[in-house]
Amino acid sequence: MAKRNPDRRMNLGGHLRELRIRLYWSALFILTAAVGGWFLFDPVFSILQAPFKELSATPGISAIINFGSVSAPFDLRLQVSLFLGFIIASPFWLYNLWAYVSPALDLKTRRVSIVFVAISTPLFLTGCYIAWVLIPGFVKSLLSFTPQGSAAIINANDYILFALRVLLVFGVALVLPALLLLLNYLGVLTAKSIIKGWRLAVFFAAVVAALATPVSDPMSMLLLAIPLILLYLLAALIAMLFDRKRNRNVSDAVTDE
Repeated sequence: MAKRNPDRRMNLGGHLRELRIRLYWSALFILTAAVGGWFLFDPVFSILQAPFKELSATPGISAIINFGSVSAPFDLRLQVSLFLGFIIASPFWLYNLWAYVSPALDLKTRRVSIVFVAISTPLFLTGCYIAWVLIPGFVKSLLSFTPQGSAAIINANDYILFALRVLLVFGVALVLPALLLLLNYLGVLTAKSIIKGWRLAVFFAAVVAALATPVSDPMSMLLLAIPLILLYLLAALIAMLFDRKRNRNVSDAVTDE
């Protein structure tokens, strides 16, 4: 790695060399983990394929995942392997990202960033896990609208992209309150602004819940939306405490002067 001198700034060439080395190691970790992802493809795809098998067992209805070209199975396996490698290797490339950026941050920002990553990582993974559990039931519910005597032929790439989008949406949905707290702590966003956005938060929670639950099950949608809304309100409450402490410190500083 390029040597960092705490008493002077690194020149542009040093920054570029450091960035190149960090990117190289991150890519190497991801590609290595993708090899493991290659062997995980079969069990992952088997779970995603389960709703199609269940629907095909219904008399008069057929549901299959279609590969539109000769190379499509290989392309799909490669894409999923890289995605799994990206997730599996996340501790390593996140470390390299942090190691590159952290010297430019002050001590306060560095500590807050570490706390944010420590909180947001399990939240993101929890959101992805919830989505992973819900995807088969959601797909089964949508495919159940296939008319008798018809066949639901779904493009494999489209289906995998759909599943990945749901995973990311759920992961980001749970991380969003932590991100709001980070912005508030750094003084970018006030608690008042967070509270003003409650309508948008409720709408976002409803959309996420609607995407993840069967359209015929409003109770499941409600049970999923409520925790998201409560997380948002909890973030607003903690932000109010941060703002109150910040204002108190400012008042004390003015009084001392």
